Amino acid sequence: MNNHIHWFPGHIAKAKSQLKEKLKQVDIILEVIDSRIPYSSSYPDIETLIGNKLKIILMNKSDLADTKKTKIWKEKLEKKYNCPCILTTTKNGKDTKIIVDKILKEASPVFEKLKEKGLLSRPIRTMVVGMPNVGKSSMINKLTKTSKTKTGAKAGVTRIQQWVRVNEKIELLDTPGIIPSTQDDQTKIVRLAMVNSISENAYDNEYVACELLKILDKYYKKETMEYYNLEGEITVENIAKKRNWIVKGQLPDVERASQFILTNFREGKIGNFTLDEPNDF
Repeated sequence: MNNHIHWFPGHIAKAKSQLKEKLKQVDIILEVIDSRIPYSSSYPDIETLIGNKLKIILMNKSDLADTKKTKIWKEKLEKKYNCPCILTTTKNGKDTKIIVDKILKEASPVFEKLKEKGLLSRPIRTMVVGMPNVGKSSMINKLTKTSKTKTGAKAGVTRIQQWVRVNEKIELLDTPGIIPSTQDDQTKIVRLAMVNSISENAYDNEYVACELLKILDKYYKKETMEYYNLEGEITVENIAKKRNWIVKGQLPDVERASQFILTNFREGKIGNFTLDEPNDF
């Protein structure tokens, strides 16, 4: 198994450069993170990147995460970054008004400055940033009630930047996912792979599935044992054997089982789990 993951596509390097140029035109930042890995999916150098821009954190896919841990993470992030943090999901539009209202509230100083200078009011320019496949484009489509931005289940779908209108008061800039060029923290990288935020060509399914099962065994053992109807240890091999997935030599089909496990987790079938522990970071 390949136990080291490195992934930095060329288009992301270009996107980061373009993002810095666009920042001058932006009033407020929406950073989208994955609620299942709030720490691992946060851009590590976001404050340096955006400077003193206003920011709102959107903890997306909260419907797939552990409710109790999500609440703790929300409070922790708000305290650390001194900005609002909203729990969101791309499954429905119930949180749309909450997000729109919060943008307008946080950006009220922008309207005041324009008024003081005697300038005509204009839409608040909002930039959406985040790691690949955390749901940025889906969030924009929900806010704009359109399907103008391309979405997909794989990392790296968005390749260009585009402005889209939410209403007469808010414009959004959709950007490709940005990831750090230096990836020294393999714990974070592996967890990004677990939630499908890294190209599947960059990692070994068996290794990532094994690491995922270690976390589930530690924090969600009962749910995992019940879902796979296991009696022994929670391992890829045992799950393969339980489903009678056997290859040549009467060996368990670990590749098939690994893909199966990762898909189950990503779709929330095993349960609603959070992989980043609040007290660990």
